[in-house]
Amino acid sequence: MGFLQSFFGLIGDLTWGWALSPLLIVFGLFITLLTGFVQFRFFKRMFRVLSGKNQSHDPNAISAREALLISVGGRVGGGNIAGVAVAISLGGPGAVFWMWAVALVGMATSLVECSLAQLYKRREPNGDFRGGPARAILHGLGPEYRGLIVVYAVCLIAAFALGFNAFQGNTVAGAMQDSMGIDRVISGAVLAVIAGFIVFGGIHRIAKTADVVVPIMAIGYIAMALLVIVLNITSLPGVLYDIVANAFGWEQAVGGGMGAALAQGLQRGLFSNEAGLGSAPNVAATADVRHPISQGITQSLSVFIDTIFICSCTAFIILLGDAYVPGAEGVDGIVLTQHSLVSHFGNWVAYLLSFMILLFAFSSIIYNYYLGENALTVLTESPIALNILRVVVIGIVFLGASAPGATSVFFFSDPMMGILAVVNLVALMMMLPTALRLLRDFRAQLAAGVDRPLLNPDDYADLDIDRTAWTGEAKD
Repeated sequence: MGFLQSFFGLIGDLTWGWALSPLLIVFGLFITLLTGFVQFRFFKRMFRVLSGKNQSHDPNAISAREALLISVGGRVGGGNIAGVAVAISLGGPGAVFWMWAVALVGMATSLVECSLAQLYKRREPNGDFRGGPARAILHGLGPEYRGLIVVYAVCLIAAFALGFNAFQGNTVAGAMQDSMGIDRVISGAVLAVIAGFIVFGGIHRIAKTADVVVPIMAIGYIAMALLVIVLNITSLPGVLYDIVANAFGWEQAVGGGMGAALAQGLQRGLFSNEAGLGSAPNVAATADVRHPISQGITQSLSVFIDTIFICSCTAFIILLGDAYVPGAEGVDGIVLTQHSLVSHFGNWVAYLLSFMILLFAFSSIIYNYYLGENALTVLTESPIALNILRVVVIGIVFLGASAPGATSVFFFSDPMMGILAVVNLVALMMMLPTALRLLRDFRAQLAAGVDRPLLNPDDYADLDIDRTAWTGEAKD
């Protein structure tokens, strides 16, 4: 076990520690420049999906909004509550600024990777769509890259479906035990049963669940943070000044100054919004839309919601409270967020936070499961294998919740996600010209007065796309 931990620790250092974070930032800036700051040009258009104008005419299809909410539910998890608190504890208030910055850059990366996943998606016999980086590599780069596809799929299953689901179960059970005294076995069993009901229902049940759960948890958490801001409105300018001043080293809240703020903000931001990691495109490909870029734009909104909205909520809850002491040790993560909320509203709010954590973790569990399912279908089409994965995921959730020490077995999760991101970035770099071609087509149609651009598969006859997925049927 010691050898394995050292081995995966080395992989983590070679990816997250040395190269991956700077590479994700540089690549995001590169895409931003090449696309003409697409995340800002199409910012207003991102919100159209919430109105329902971009929905499919087929009531049985996964809509653009449902795909958005699944990905938001997956991105918004423990990292938005605990991760932000850790970033502030270790990097000071300035870490929040760099989380915002990495989100704005990541919006462009997410647009590109999700647009490519849409372009190369395949229609299943039941009418559903499957896609993602693995299928984009297969059909966009060719079958000779099969080895890369296998590495990607294995890493996705190991990191998300197994490792991160164990941690999500652990987070829920810990919060329930600390705030309400509920035994871990009980909360783990309830969570596993509910998760089992959803995952055995497939992508449609996952989508319908996300359509209900995600708005409740996001709006509820944002409303709570807005109330904190209103109650402490006179302190808000000072907090905003501290965020900027610490970000650029004008003031130092923790050891390491600007360097600590930059490192923590970038790392936590990348972990939270997942832009460029190759996870969200699996969900983006399920949507029935008229043009790949339209879903890419929608997924940019997912990054914006995750970091600019939800992570900022946690940051203001902490920085406007009395529990956070710059440079202090021993109180971080969910405990710091919980103590900060108590300082604002009193002890009763611990129950509300536990409920929020439950929703956040549950939405992440069903999202993580679908990523694993989609990856598995690339390796095998066996329904038996799929049902085995479902049972294993349910067991992992229960194990992670009921036996807190069991999560130490999944030490490989972050390193595997690092390999996953490297594979995804290499593929994105190779397919970037195709993404830019899609973007030119989308912009040309808008310039010609087309309000909702439509992909014409005849214009992409040189590419290995599924023509049945682009028949122009996703109309009002």
